[in-house]
Amino acid sequence: MSTAKHKVLIVDDEPDIRELIEYNLKKEGYQVYTATNGQEAVTEAKRVLPDLIILDIMMPKMDGIEACRILRSMNEFKNTFMVFLTARSEEYSEIAGFNVGADDYIAKPIKPRALTSRVNAILRRNVQAESEEENKLEIADLIIDREAFLVFRNGERITLAKKEFELLYLLASKPGKVYTRDVILNNIWEESVVVTNRTIDVHIRKLREKLGDRYVTTVKGVGYKFEEK
Repeated sequence: MSTAKHKVLIVDDEPDIRELIEYNLKKEGYQVYTATNGQEAVTEAKRVLPDLIILDIMMPKMDGIEACRILRSMNEFKNTFMVFLTARSEEYSEIAGFNVGADDYIAKPIKPRALTSRVNAILRRNVQAESEEENKLEIADLIIDREAFLVFRNGERITLAKKEFELLYLLASKPGKVYTRDVILNNIWEESVVVTNRTIDVHIRKLREKLGDRYVTTVKGVGYKFEEK
């Protein structure tokens, strides 16, 4: 399994725990982000859109239970994997975690090999589920084939560059959802590539030149969304 594009957010108020998990997951090839409390977790999750969030329960400002509840209430995190990491072994805390939408529960002290194996297994399930999904979006008069990187409008093929295609697919996958420039950057471009807002605007302009103005809408001061006008 390739882990290069999987993003994991680690949320724990203990620096040594964050560093231990970060070190071991980076060795596995994951992109790793960190936060020190529930409030930071919500902010960082909205910024990077992780595939998996590892949450401590007992934290200052906002605990993991509340952070998970808030994230699960947002459409973009309904299918994100949430794993609780805690030293608390009481049954009620485990039940509370599952009640707010946790997918798994790992007790401290951490065993790095066991932890990475669990993370690998969780995200492998996600890859298998995605591979079984339909790879075509049919929306408005467009057919967007993710597997073949092809776009058809009323049966006519539209040729898009790879990044243009990825941008269109991202927007069209959730019509009406506004994607900020930061979210677009984190989903379309690698972290190592220097990209500015101007780059996104250029790709949006090229999409409109090829598809017309009726699909991608600018939300001033925020970002872009897909909606048929």
